[in-house]
Amino acid sequence: MRTKNKEIKLNDILGFSEEELYSVKIKLNVYDGCSSPLEEYKSDPDVVDNNWFLFKPGSGKNYFYEGEIGINCIPLGDDAWLITSIKRIDKCLDVKNQIGYEASEIAKYKKYFGRIVVYFHKNMRGTVVKFANYCNDFDVLKILPTIYDDDEFPGYESVRLSYNELSQIIIRKKNSWVGALKNQKAVYLITDTKTGKLYVGSATSRSGMLLQRWKSYIDNGTGGNKALERLKSKKGFDYIKKYFQYSILENYNARMEDDEILKRENWWKEVLKSRDFGYNEN
Repeated sequence: MRTKNKEIKLNDILGFSEEELYSVKIKLNVYDGCSSPLEEYKSDPDVVDNNWFLFKPGSGKNYFYEGEIGINCIPLGDDAWLITSIKRIDKCLDVKNQIGYEASEIAKYKKYFGRIVVYFHKNMRGTVVKFANYCNDFDVLKILPTIYDDDEFPGYESVRLSYNELSQIIIRKKNSWVGALKNQKAVYLITDTKTGKLYVGSATSRSGMLLQRWKSYIDNGTGGNKALERLKSKKGFDYIKKYFQYSILENYNARMEDDEILKRENWWKEVLKSRDFGYNEN
């Protein structure tokens, strides 16, 4: 990561004019003592691109002003930073210790979000710098072929995903995960971590295999299950997003007959008593 290409500066790619540079600021997010911006980004990029990027501290200090452009960066280590978003500040809000700005993404830069890695040695205390003062210090290390993804598939026996984690795998098409799930049949488990209730399901060729089956839960939260539909109607989709967890009980390759998968699904329902105490009704 430390090898710099000194011939390519960040602004060689972004192309701000000399006049525009004075209205551009870069937010350098760092570990806040509680959570890592990189881990937050891998789990849910919107948290980093809103809660971190547009946060106004308890002092009420404005990092940005209306009309300015903000570039959001998170550290990858060894003076390398990932650019996750570029936004125009539309309005400063009179708030403290929360999101303090209304802002909109600049469409022409969106193709670079999560893909440009730059070198910058941060030797100042502040987290927001004027790009005009440091434009020669931001060197491009690489442009990734796809949005940054450092999450490798851990093996079928180690899958345990929150709704947000699963949604990011599907939305961002994380290569190792997509490759592992798209051609697999499986018996899977959904756990309501608030109540402990379980739902046992299966992914077969009829349901489009495991990746497609799980995508249906991300799309609507229920995958068409009647008990989950009732739960969603009663408590809302946000309840599912907050408390549901997805794991794999057994996985099979595409050659396994669908009827065998359904028999194993029924066996697990009996073992886990998910009909008696969970969300299975058949």
